Amino acid sequence: MKKILVVDDDTILQMALIRYLEKRGYAVQAVSSGVEGLSAFEQMPPDLVVSDVMMPDMDGFEFCRQLRATRIGQLVPFIFLSSRGDLEDRVQGHSIGADDYLIKPFEPKELLAKIEAQLERSRRIHQEIVRLLQQADLRSVAVSVPEKVAQTPQPLPLTPAEEKVFWEVIQGYTNKQIGDRLFVSPRTVQTHLSSILNKLQLENRSQLVRFAFEHGYKPPADPGRLED
Repeated sequence: MKKILVVDDDTILQMALIRYLEKRGYAVQAVSSGVEGLSAFEQMPPDLVVSDVMMPDMDGFEFCRQLRATRIGQLVPFIFLSSRGDLEDRVQGHSIGADDYLIKPFEPKELLAKIEAQLERSRRIHQEIVRLLQQADLRSVAVSVPEKVAQTPQPLPLTPAEEKVFWEVIQGYTNKQIGDRLFVSPRTVQTHLSSILNKLQLENRSQLVRFAFEHGYKPPADPGRLED
């Protein structure tokens, strides 16, 4: 289930969006300012953000600017939903990193169409990144250590739960996607991933993918599920 973060100080609109989007299969979290939005994003990164512009404490423009300045917030789809419809406002919204800009009042169907379009675009980008990384790793392995691929993989020094996360990570899934597939929280996935990297003496996901290809590890058809 895709998660959407709604950032808007209008509580009536919050409730309307929650009801509308949840009926269409989305999980929705709503907060009332950019400050709360940054905190919510850090605790549980969503798949997409819908944000107002005019809000207390931190407006939507500054929220978007600060979100785009973080590593994890650089690629998440971001849609402004605002009553500020002047050309300059729309240009500013796009220039600081928004993917789309919808003016209030709006038709819910149009917002839904924009959300689905951005999520599909994000999915294609993610798949292409994974494909390119895997191709680069395969070429590197073929040139530098071709004999390792043919070797029988050694047992991993991981717990059963960590192994399941290991197989998911080397296929290019994000923590959120792994959590959905294994029925655990993204935070639990990150805990297992940190332990995996420490045990294998690796620094990041890219090194883990390369490690898997170099040592001949191939994911099983069904990794099963974990328990929080």
